[in-house]
Amino acid sequence: MKHTGIKEEDNASTVTHFVLLGFSDLPNLQGLLFGMFFIMYVTIIIGNSFIIVITRIDPTLHKPMYFFLTNFSFLEICYVSVTLPRVLYSIWTQDRSISILACATQMCFFLMLAATDSILLAVMSYDRFVAICNPLHYPLVMNQTKCTQLAVGSWLGGMPFQLGQTCQIFSLHFCNANRIDHFFCDIPPVLKLACGDTYVNELYVYVVAFLLAAIPFILILTSYSKIIATILRLPTAEGRAKAFSTCSSHLVVVILFYVSASITYLMPKSRHSALSDKLLSLFYTVVTPMFNPMIYSLRNKEVIAALRRLLDRA
Repeated sequence: MKHTGIKEEDNASTVTHFVLLGFSDLPNLQGLLFGMFFIMYVTIIIGNSFIIVITRIDPTLHKPMYFFLTNFSFLEICYVSVTLPRVLYSIWTQDRSISILACATQMCFFLMLAATDSILLAVMSYDRFVAICNPLHYPLVMNQTKCTQLAVGSWLGGMPFQLGQTCQIFSLHFCNANRIDHFFCDIPPVLKLACGDTYVNELYVYVVAFLLAAIPFILILTSYSKIIATILRLPTAEGRAKAFSTCSSHLVVVILFYVSASITYLMPKSRHSALSDKLLSLFYTVVTPMFNPMIYSLRNKEVIAALRRLLDRA
């Protein structure tokens, strides 16, 4: 294992590698952890790939809702691939060193994909809002061009902010230690290693979190408040149940993602602990992407029907 000793008076130019401690404090569980994370990774890849394939091959799922769901499933595969392969490599080889460039690259891609996740969830809530609150205008409003523009905007919207945030963080001096007590290069544990005042960096984290997380979350809440009000005015219980079923899956995913991520990034640096950071990060980087395909398929009658048609043809 590579390890670079760092004195307090040294500046960032001395540091060539960080050490991702990950789960090294559990030496007797390394085999179990590798097996668990490997199964989770394979489950995420297979589950989200299933969503992508079935929404592409079944004509009844060629709708804006499933177009965005396809984007979301592909995003989840990319999102988890930024962190989990590195975790598996570290556990398998026990080589926990990571260069500064690799650490910065991992952080940048992770933050950009997390921003895309947040914006895309807001776009999906807007799609449900138009479908339920303005059903007659839905084909006109959510046309193919509009859907493509919203998807592209989701993927590109957070890139400048997160690229700037990563550059700002890695322009700091790291003079206290080079051991990151985390399983990937996330903002809170990396900032802990910086010497000097990191107030500006923490402020930038809050600003970006507000723009790319709080605003989309407010839009989601606004959309769902109007959706729920519309559903409650429907004349039949069957109509209300059908409308709720199309929204409940998305709402569950929103809650799982935003609650865990918000606690991590909005908590002051002084309140962070290594254990809480790891547990919360596991939740929104691994657990949520693993359950998303199950939530969207098992709770969605159209997807289940498409799966039955696919099995009948097989």
